Amino acid sequence: MSINQGAISILNNRREGWLYDLIASLAAELNFNLSTPWKDIPKEIRHIVLYGLGEKKIRFKYRRENANLEWDSNYEGVINNLLRRYKQTSSNHVRRWIEGYMNTVTCTVCRGARLKPEALAVTINGKNIAQLTDMAIKDAAAFFENIELTNQQRQIARQILKETNQRLSFLNNVGLEYLSLSRAAGTLSGGEAQRIRLATQIGSQLVGVLYILDEPSIGLHQRDNQRLIKTLRHLRDLGNTVLVVEHDKETIEMADYVIDLGPRAGRHGGEIVAAGTPKKIAAHKKSLTGLYLSGKKCISVPSQRRKGNGKSLEIIGARGNNLKNLNVKFPLGKLICVTGVSGSGKSSLVNETLYAALARHFYSSKKTPLAYKEILGLEYLDKVIDLDQSPIGRTPRSNPATYTGLFTPLRDLFSQLPESKIRGYKPGRFSFNVKGGRCEACEGDGVKKIEMHFLPDVYVQCEVCKGRRYNRETLQIKYKGKSVADILDMTVNQALEFMTNIPVVKRRLQTLADVGLGYIHLGQAATTLSGGEAQRVKLATELSKVGTGNTMYILDEPTTGLHFEDINMLLQVLNRLVDKGNTVIVIEHNLDVIKTADWVIDIGPEGGDKGGRIIAQGSPEQVAKKKKSYTGRFLIPELAKKF
Repeated sequence: MSINQGAISILNNRREGWLYDLIASLAAELNFNLSTPWKDIPKEIRHIVLYGLGEKKIRFKYRRENANLEWDSNYEGVINNLLRRYKQTSSNHVRRWIEGYMNTVTCTVCRGARLKPEALAVTINGKNIAQLTDMAIKDAAAFFENIELTNQQRQIARQILKETNQRLSFLNNVGLEYLSLSRAAGTLSGGEAQRIRLATQIGSQLVGVLYILDEPSIGLHQRDNQRLIKTLRHLRDLGNTVLVVEHDKETIEMADYVIDLGPRAGRHGGEIVAAGTPKKIAAHKKSLTGLYLSGKKCISVPSQRRKGNGKSLEIIGARGNNLKNLNVKFPLGKLICVTGVSGSGKSSLVNETLYAALARHFYSSKKTPLAYKEILGLEYLDKVIDLDQSPIGRTPRSNPATYTGLFTPLRDLFSQLPESKIRGYKPGRFSFNVKGGRCEACEGDGVKKIEMHFLPDVYVQCEVCKGRRYNRETLQIKYKGKSVADILDMTVNQALEFMTNIPVVKRRLQTLADVGLGYIHLGQAATTLSGGEAQRVKLATELSKVGTGNTMYILDEPTTGLHFEDINMLLQVLNRLVDKGNTVIVIEHNLDVIKTADWVIDIGPEGGDKGGRIIAQGSPEQVAKKKKSYTGRFLIPELAKKF
């Protein structure tokens, strides 16, 4: 690309603006052409464009708005321009935009140790504090267990060693042995952060406390689940009460008492269906959880695996984080599961290498993939979509209707009604994002935000529209007796029944129902949706599109927060995507998902430095035969349940 074609992206491909004029003046001064490809501009001139001329001035020519002016001016360079604006701005939006051009690099002075040479000069058994905290928890535990000290040193360190060994043991027991002690808190998953807090509580040895945990098994391989359950039971045995919100079958079966809520979701739930021991729940005929616990309902193993389309995408030499120079083939046209114990390198391979590289290839993403040599087979795909659990919007105006594109035909429908035509109402009248039909008191939010100093913001219902978002005149337009606000207040299932005769609306509603979201409201604020619900809204949006059959979908633990029945519905949706010729890659620990996959790539054998290798790959049956695969061992009994 040339500069005129967008080689410098902050110019937004536009030949206008102060910075462009400066670069154009610089080109005239240094005799280079803005239409010349960037790679063909001499290296020293490229450096000046990026880093400036220092104190030297250029003749700046301003030719715009009927002005014809010239004066001497400094040229600071594109990068120095960004750095100056970054330091001076008070706008978070501008800072985030400029951060898109930045990368985090290791400090060249301390090489990431964070401390002065004087502090690093103090060692224990040849290790300084930075080297110790860079160890994985498992290795640090072994170091302190086998530490060599004189009698005097051991006497001084006795209490410190006792505390250190206990805390490392607690972290080991909740399945975090692969984390390094210096790992930045911001890089931890929700499940990892929760288990660190859990380990802290065990160390406190408190008694008579009610502990509440929301899905502590998130991100845990079946191998590590037993250790987590043992830890929870230890907390109970100390004299505490442990209340766990959980969908994991093993955790439910090991509980002393189970409270099953339902019978379904949303307004169809909220009742106690059954309560008692796991055996009592399993024997309860009306409990959906009980039916899965007893085996009367199950997610069955498919009678045959898909053969795919015969093509594959291959990563050569993936070596980011703990990956050991991997060559991995992803057969296309299949449902692929990437498995392995926590910290084995699944996310490093799929999210940070594969997805980042594909996003850069297809969408010119700024995200830098982890190190790899090359990717083969890109010509067999036309796009990649990451269906993560991030929110579908960050304000009350974002909702399932707007995200799925359902709101557009709905507004068109209301604008076509006779009353709307008489009044001259256009589709924009029924949008709460623009002036006209919305309530101006709350600007279409339905709520007002009250900023609380040092506390989270509070949202209260708008006093004018009472949460309905529209003004009185707009709400007078009705379809089959319902205003646009009434329809947005309907659940997906209610709207599906109400608008069954409008194909374009029905199709989008049906996909939301198909992914198990029949209970959510069309106008429900995006901020109130869980991560799993947001992910399924994205899935429904993709399902409603007319696909090419050459798309790769990537999902990271989509079963998080899902009941057995929800997982069943999720698998039906994923299989529909694959049946259209697409490829679906799922990072997963849930055995119900793994056993239904066409292809499994098992990474390990352990987490951290002892992971990052391919242990097994093939169909679930082939992986189950690999003795070194932890996933394979747990698959054996699951594959035996062929119904």
